[in-house]
Amino acid sequence: MYVITPEGERRVGQVPDVDPSEALAFYVRRFQTLETEVGLLESRVKSGTVGVEEARKSVNAHRKSITDANAVGDLASLLARLDALAPTLEAAAEAKKAEKAQAAQAAKAEKERMVAEAEKLAQGNDWRGGVNRFRALLEEWKALPRIDRTTDDALWHRFSSARTTYTRRRKAQFAEQNAKREGAKQLKERIIEEARPLATSTEWGPTAAAFRDLMTRWKAAGSAPRAEDDKLWATFRGIQDEFFAARDAAMAEQDQEFVGNQQAKEALLDEAEKTILPVTDLATARTQFRDFLTRFNEYGKVPRDAIRPLDARVRKLENAVKDAEAEEWRRTDPEARQRAADTVAMFTSQIEKLTKQADKLEAEGKDKKAKEARESIAFNQSLLDQAQKALDEFKA
Repeated sequence: MYVITPEGERRVGQVPDVDPSEALAFYVRRFQTLETEVGLLESRVKSGTVGVEEARKSVNAHRKSITDANAVGDLASLLARLDALAPTLEAAAEAKKAEKAQAAQAAKAEKERMVAEAEKLAQGNDWRGGVNRFRALLEEWKALPRIDRTTDDALWHRFSSARTTYTRRRKAQFAEQNAKREGAKQLKERIIEEARPLATSTEWGPTAAAFRDLMTRWKAAGSAPRAEDDKLWATFRGIQDEFFAARDAAMAEQDQEFVGNQQAKEALLDEAEKTILPVTDLATARTQFRDFLTRFNEYGKVPRDAIRPLDARVRKLENAVKDAEAEEWRRTDPEARQRAADTVAMFTSQIEKLTKQADKLEAEGKDKKAKEARESIAFNQSLLDQAQKALDEFKA
């Protein structure tokens, strides 16, 4: 059996003991198989479902099998169809190359952005969020395609250096914090030891002040490691509570003893407020207030919560007497009275002068100027009335 090619006839094989038509059909079916394979390759290249390099390998493989095929058919046309795929594959290769270049450029830009962010993080003090952000950046970096080796290595070196710098600074920061917390722990332990003997003290005032000083030192010590800090605070607070509970109990018992003094002082205040207020006779008010203070002070201490209300009522009485004294002095001050008298005399003299001027102007027929003089007299008269009222308020 032979096949005709552009180079001439080529023997493709033989099938003994069969009809020639049957033998021909056998070799034609081989050709049809090759034709189907070429068609499938064309479809895959056209649809883009096969890579350029894989398609080129398939073309070469098919070309070899078609050239040496023991088949009967238009083998030259199959080779021509394979040749026709070359421009399509070349265009696809160029597009792939451009796409790869674009992806590389995008990857480079993204890595440069990540490097800039990493270097900024490396100089910051976000010790919690920074760790998570570096972890996320590293995962993003791994997902990006590699670019040219020189650029990729340089960018990775910067990113890795930034991460190392951040990690070292973070470790140093935590080491410093741990040292401070350990120092704070030791300080607070000493404060607790100082506080222990104070818990049973009955020197209420000095001991309360000592506890205030210890609390100031406690706050200034800073934080110990969290778990231990809570335990230390619970111990210190318990010591304070023991002292202040004992003090409050003692004060409450003492307050009960002073209730009688409170009731007596309140009764005195009720009486004094009725007799002294309002102050109408200064001399009598002074005497009554002095007598009141003498009796008031004789009763001694009162419960703590009654001290301020009682003091406020006493000050109200005292201020009323002082205000009356100030008003009395104002009305009897000879210098102030003289100043008021001088003011009255000044306005009186001014009015007499203006009156003479007005009379003269009217006599001369200068009505406009006379009117102005009369208006000035009226204004000065209003001032004289006010000055006379102020003078009348002074005692003779």
